[in-house]
Amino acid sequence: MNILESEKDPIIFGVETSCDETAVAILKGKDQLLSNLVYSQIDVHKIFGGVVPEVAARKHVEVLYKLSLKAFEEAQITPNDIDAVSVSFGPGLIGALLIGVSFAKGISLSLGKPLIGVNHLMGHIYANFLEFPKLKPPFVTLLVSGGHTAILLVKDYLDFEIIGETRDDAAGEAFDKVARILDLGYPGGPVIDEISKKAQKLYDFPRPLYNKGYDFSFSGLKTSVLYFVRDYPEAKKEDIAASFQEAIIDTLVYKVTKFAIKENIKDIVIAGGVAANSLLREKLNTFKDKLNIYYPRQSLCTDNAAMICRAGYEKYIRNMFDTLDLDVVPNLGLSKI
Repeated sequence: MNILESEKDPIIFGVETSCDETAVAILKGKDQLLSNLVYSQIDVHKIFGGVVPEVAARKHVEVLYKLSLKAFEEAQITPNDIDAVSVSFGPGLIGALLIGVSFAKGISLSLGKPLIGVNHLMGHIYANFLEFPKLKPPFVTLLVSGGHTAILLVKDYLDFEIIGETRDDAAGEAFDKVARILDLGYPGGPVIDEISKKAQKLYDFPRPLYNKGYDFSFSGLKTSVLYFVRDYPEAKKEDIAASFQEAIIDTLVYKVTKFAIKENIKDIVIAGGVAANSLLREKLNTFKDKLNIYYPRQSLCTDNAAMICRAGYEKYIRNMFDTLDLDVVPNLGLSKI
């Protein structure tokens, strides 16, 4: 039976090109993921030690159309069958965002389908609704990605309150920078996570703002590692990495659990690329007698278009559509959905 004849749930095509992953997805209703494809550029940028914006944008141009064709083939539908096009319009690299938004506009215009702009950061939160369909607000979210780190109170599906956020480097950014200091390669988060499993946490690095509210600051921690490497060249990289990771994860876990317990909110949702970190999950799991901890599978932690579809669904059912004037916002914050 054709899936379109069995239900009236909207089918949303999603596009995500905020950084160095080219991603498309097709979602039916709230949680029927018909296709979810990601083309990773990690190998392309690894030789540079980080993402090169122009290279990322050019790669998006090269693969986005072909990836989309494959998504429709996998979903066994045609472009005419979709009900809307959702796309991340920020934050991210301006060139990369422009490719995705322009592509989404073209599909929207040619098919006469509504266009839905999605805040990439909010998309990360909505990945959890795909993993846990019965999850409902209110809950506390720890958003930890390459560009942002924040604690949010999710009051309703489109109602977020910022409780605390980073004043400088985000957690993922700190991981990448420390990995570069230690010459461990790119991306830093997965590399540090892996080598730390067999290392010793010998060094007590600072935990900035640990007992001061719910904001974060990781720039000083990164600098502390830099000076330590300079002053103690005999120290093993693995032990330095493990000690650094311990400091950053301790801070994240302490603040988010402290807020949730204080406000008597039982559900904590972890979102963003750093949500895949094994130590973060391990330390949060120690609170399972007091709190319900949610984090999506690894493929939904990193950048993907399924989360953009899911966030788009919430806007679709509320008729929150955008016009072809939708512009990219590279520095888009958490205040705009």
